[in-house]
Amino acid sequence: MSVAARLELIDPTGNVDSQLDALDRACRSVGFFRIPHQVVEEAIRERAWADAAEFFALPPDTKAEVGFPEVGYPYGYSPYAFEALAASTSDGLGDNTAVADLKESFSVGPDCLGSVIDLTEPNPIDAGSGNADQAWLRSPSLWPDEPASMRASWTDAFRAFSDVAAQLLSMMALALDLPADYFETMIDRHSSAMRVNHYPAVTGPAPAGALRAGPHSDYGTLTILRTDGVPGLEVQRPDGSWIPVADEPDTFVVNLGDSIAQWTNDRWRSTVHRVTPVDRERARMSMAFFHMANWDARIECLPTCRVPGEEPSHEPVLAGPWLMSKFQRTVA
Repeated sequence: MSVAARLELIDPTGNVDSQLDALDRACRSVGFFRIPHQVVEEAIRERAWADAAEFFALPPDTKAEVGFPEVGYPYGYSPYAFEALAASTSDGLGDNTAVADLKESFSVGPDCLGSVIDLTEPNPIDAGSGNADQAWLRSPSLWPDEPASMRASWTDAFRAFSDVAAQLLSMMALALDLPADYFETMIDRHSSAMRVNHYPAVTGPAPAGALRAGPHSDYGTLTILRTDGVPGLEVQRPDGSWIPVADEPDTFVVNLGDSIAQWTNDRWRSTVHRVTPVDRERARMSMAFFHMANWDARIECLPTCRVPGEEPSHEPVLAGPWLMSKFQRTVA
């Protein structure tokens, strides 16, 4: 196996100016970096992690009580081999030929922010258009009865990760020669999600080509990921080969999503990655905060990333419909 990639360490609570070159370098080269666990209060991150582990230890029928109530529902429990992330990279909607992933998951949505951000009314710009789709994204999170503390611990974690994501986007704006508050009006009603993935030990034969998570890029601005140290996360090089990501204790992994690549005209990378069953005899767990811009945020080439005389590489899109189209491809 290739030597594992060591990711740049960025600390959003440290001296920002001294880290902008390192941030730009990481975003240009691999689209991944890491940040210290300490950016989230220890009690908050550990309670949410422990409750997730307790949830996955429950019997299948109990977990299924918070399963998706209908096809395409965005939050709740996704059973083993239900999702196929590789399908999200296909060109055509509904192309579900990808092999199902060897994992189960549980996810919650932006209603975790509650009164922190008012999601009860659409922005005035959206009045009369797309509100049904926005309602889909704002669907209520489904909370299990066990563990009883999960709703509180996950709400705290969601809000903490939201704050960290805002700090990181402020740093990114500066690294792109923009004002520190450039993205604020595009993320003040963000439509983020938080998910925990559980990859059981693979004790028997698996379908040909099956992975713990198929090759995919993330859809939004950035992802903040915690892992348990069990290997498997790999990133794709420009030549198509794969390299594992080194485990760095006491750090989160951060990777850029498609919105950042589109905003920067591919100056920064939304890198395809996957999780392999390289250590198939051990279960694996990861927790991811997927930060998204506002539903109506226009994702188009930033003024500092325009190449004179050339057209941008991507057509403008709205963040919410983009997320919805990608998400709905992944049901196996």
